[in-house]
Amino acid sequence: MDRIVRVQRGHETCYASERDGVLRRLDGDIFGRYTVGDVLLERAASLSERGASDGRNGFRLLAPVRPSKIVCVGLNYKDHAGEVGKALPPEPLIFIKPASAVIGPGDAIRLPPGVGRVDHEAELGVVIGRRAHRVPRAQAWEYVLGLVCVNDVTARDLQKKESQYTRCKGFDTFAPIGPCIATGLDAGPRRVEGWVNQERRQASSTAHLIFPIDYLIEFVTFVMTLEPGDVLSTGTPEGIGPLQDGDTVRIVVEGVGELVNPVKSDV
Repeated sequence: MDRIVRVQRGHETCYASERDGVLRRLDGDIFGRYTVGDVLLERAASLSERGASDGRNGFRLLAPVRPSKIVCVGLNYKDHAGEVGKALPPEPLIFIKPASAVIGPGDAIRLPPGVGRVDHEAELGVVIGRRAHRVPRAQAWEYVLGLVCVNDVTARDLQKKESQYTRCKGFDTFAPIGPCIATGLDAGPRRVEGWVNQERRQASSTAHLIFPIDYLIEFVTFVMTLEPGDVLSTGTPEGIGPLQDGDTVRIVVEGVGELVNPVKSDV
């Protein structure tokens, strides 16, 4: 398994791959052909797995992709539908977060003034590796580059007031993704956790998804074309909760890593 990251050092930004703790530059197109180049950093596991920037070597970890869109799935865990008091959907409930909401590991989630409660939502994200249009379910995983952690940050009070999700989920900084794109993983179930400070609030597994990943890819690509780098976020389990100024939120996906972001009031 490789972990692909996007890193910045000084004025240079590049893709790199971490394997066995060694970070190497990637030359070419991660969605096409690329080669593994020079060593950038030894002992790099903390960079790719936990999103820890390495100040000694000047590395800053960025969001691993710049998607044209993030397609999210609502109410895709039975327990989460129960906690928000909504019926299970007969088919996937999809909505889009704008690219302007994306931030990377270590970037601050900004709480907009006057919107009330803002929640974390821990999710497994799927990074699309090639253009996907009306993909049959049996071929869905052929279009996947890898997996990523996503925090579907949501202005909960606004969500309760409106039937559409664009405003409550589309604020700037409301789509942290990272710390890496984990490639070469199988389609098996993965544990998903959401932590705030030292408290674990969410703990479940993708085994409990109502609509599994291959089904979602078929469903979404029948509606819209997914481009390389787009992210399909598969839904959150129960345990959502509010974020406060000064909090640190951590999204953990088994086999992928940890996405960590501080929370700050946007005044």
